[in-house]
Amino acid sequence: MESKQAVLEPPETETGRVPRHVAIIMDGNRRWAKKRGLPTAAGHWQGAEALCNLVSVAADMGIKVLTVYTFSTENWKRTLEEVGSLMELLKIYLLRQKSRMVAEGVRLGVIGDLEKLPADVREIVEVVKQATAGGERIELVLALNYGGRDEIRRAVVSIADACVQGKLQKEEITEEVISAHLDMTQDPELLIRTSGESRVSNFLLWQISYAEVYITDVLWPDFNESHLRAAVTEFQKRMRRTGC
Repeated sequence: MESKQAVLEPPETETGRVPRHVAIIMDGNRRWAKKRGLPTAAGHWQGAEALCNLVSVAADMGIKVLTVYTFSTENWKRTLEEVGSLMELLKIYLLRQKSRMVAEGVRLGVIGDLEKLPADVREIVEVVKQATAGGERIELVLALNYGGRDEIRRAVVSIADACVQGKLQKEEITEEVISAHLDMTQDPELLIRTSGESRVSNFLLWQISYAEVYITDVLWPDFNESHLRAAVTEFQKRMRRTGC
């Protein structure tokens, strides 16, 4: 991650609350590249740079968990060339950033069905997870081969198996039990979607039930510190409620 010369103070608003867990749908890489007459891969690479820069900023602001929609279950429908480019980008990004993540106290986490990823990608993910396991400043969670519906499906299968094995009774199935069987057990307080789209795109469907949603027209590769601060400032102005 990009080093910062000075620790940034959290944004100043009337409440000063900084969300502990922020989730981001990083959308707009392909449109960013198309607007500039560049190949699609260029947008993905620039998007990776935006993420690198943002992790340190988020940590400086006091955010403790940053979960980003990196590769969805639907992304397999893209061309073989684009999928291959994304897998290569993931490997290079993780290897290049490993030492900096360790130095800056960034711990890598991953959610999704990793078994369907290429073996070399899974190996690198595990290497970086182990190398950064001691990071306490911020956790960067990559959603890889992730889909909210698939996550819930896998949780249901796991709970059903526990019931069949006699480890769990159906009367014991609570919201807390379901949450514990999900990939992501921490609910985000703030969900950011870039590129102006207003859908959640199968991302953290269970966990964002009460998250504040912030939508910006900025394409992900252009999303920077000022945009994150604007999102957090907006979050701080809202009165969070459960229910309607």
